[in-house]
Amino acid sequence: MTDDFRQTLETFENQFPNRDYVIETVCPEFTSVCPKTGQPDFGELTITYVPDRLCIELKSLKLYLQRFRNEGIFYEHVSNRILDDLVAVCRPRHMRLVAAFTPRGGIRTTITAEFTVQTTGTK
Repeated sequence: MTDDFRQTLETFENQFPNRDYVIETVCPEFTSVCPKTGQPDFGELTITYVPDRLCIELKSLKLYLQRFRNEGIFYEHVSNRILDDLVAVCRPRHMRLVAAFTPRGGIRTTITAEFTVQTTGTK
């Protein structure tokens, strides 16, 4: 997988950076490829985040996710890779990605990955 996937993502300024609010984006047609069998994997991604200064632009998100269509990548890897890329681009206060993959071979898999800004206390 090439590292330039992340460059597809675009952001725009959050007009309400002083307010905590939640953005939820559902992507019901995510596809990738099983690296072991070469069979297609289908899933629904739910991305929920509290923005800080930037929000994710949705057309670029769609184009970014489409880049995984022919990539051989495990569920666990793609879920965490997407979360890492989104966090790197928009630097949210909190982000959660739930990737619910359709059954294959009688097994359904859901991956949940989260990011929260770590604050350090002062004494």
